[in-house]
Amino acid sequence: MQRRQFLFGLSAAAALLASRSFADNVSASGKITIMQFADDGKPLGHATLAKVHKDAEWRKVLSPLAYEVTREQGTERAFSQPGYARHEPGLYRCVCCDNALFDASSKFDSGTGWPSFWQPIAAENVHEISDHMFGMARTEVQCALCDAHLGHVFNDGPQPTGLRYCMNTVALRFVPKPQGRMAIRLM
Repeated sequence: MQRRQFLFGLSAAAALLASRSFADNVSASGKITIMQFADDGKPLGHATLAKVHKDAEWRKVLSPLAYEVTREQGTERAFSQPGYARHEPGLYRCVCCDNALFDASSKFDSGTGWPSFWQPIAAENVHEISDHMFGMARTEVQCALCDAHLGHVFNDGPQPTGLRYCMNTVALRFVPKPQGRMAIRLM
């Protein structure tokens, strides 16, 4: 058991040292700059906000699976959650803090059973960390505003980026694109 604990500690330390830097977005006061978006996907501009920390509250407001995935770096089973294959226009927000993460226009069917995107809605809204848990070299994707675990990014996606942001369905809240008002014609 001591060897396993040593290896786990070693891999955690390596992950911290090898993390992709997102320090440019985080100030010394613990604030982060993100791009805010309206529910229709229109950018509202950059905002510098305090990092979101709701440790006790998240356990109360999230489902047990969403808590396990986002706060404890878990993974839902492939094809297990409704909405993984959704294809209508809209926006995907963080289930923990409501940060805009992905636009449905960058979503594609990867056949994996998890929602997959070829890019985030704004690079500053997510951060990527080298993940060496379980002896695998992967890149973890987290919400930049609240550090929720979202999933992983891989280099086997479609063009134009060649990336596959493979996200957990329960880590995302889908917001359908608002439909334009229909003109009513009076006769």
